[in-house]
Amino acid sequence: MAYSDFTYLEVKRRFALEVTDDEDLFAEVVLVEPSAWLKETLEKTLPLALAVSTEKARSEWLIAPLLVEMQQRSGQPLSLFSGTEFNAAPDEGLAGFCDFIATQSDEQLAITAPVLMIVEAKNENMRAGIGQCLAAMVGAQRFNEREGTVKDPLYGAVTTGTTWRFLTLTGNRARLDRAEHYIENVAKVLGILVAISQSGASDQTETDEL
Repeated sequence: MAYSDFTYLEVKRRFALEVTDDEDLFAEVVLVEPSAWLKETLEKTLPLALAVSTEKARSEWLIAPLLVEMQQRSGQPLSLFSGTEFNAAPDEGLAGFCDFIATQSDEQLAITAPVLMIVEAKNENMRAGIGQCLAAMVGAQRFNEREGTVKDPLYGAVTTGTTWRFLTLTGNRARLDRAEHYIENVAKVLGILVAISQSGASDQTETDEL
């Protein structure tokens, strides 16, 4: 079994997750205006990604530039992994390839201290990506526990490149942001990503405090 095999109901049952989806988790997040580089990049790549409209195009031309900008604006150690195998707990089905992983570490040769698991929605089906994202987050939780690294909460995101929806996981409590965020308001999406990247560097351990 792999992360991508999990449905929402299956991951919820198997790992006894308590899931809520009635909060605007990032209502108070500080907006981060995109750099000139990101503005220029998206002006060129957004029309291409929408025209081609494949998962690969959206991944390379929309998602990756935002994550690079997050890394540059974080001010904290942060590494990015794309299409990387992450076998966190194969005996529990928590294995397979992840679309994107952000780790709070300078280590780029191996995954260390994952904090954000990002799933690209297949066929632009945001809802279907939630189960896979939750499974990857539980995998990251298992990995961090085994390595003695506390990342509480862990974060996740399901995205088409133009639409983003964020999640958190603390223990067995998962919180799904009731709001979707759109690339047209890139300062909000970037603000959330930067806040997540900085979360382990402060005393703020709950999304409400971001």
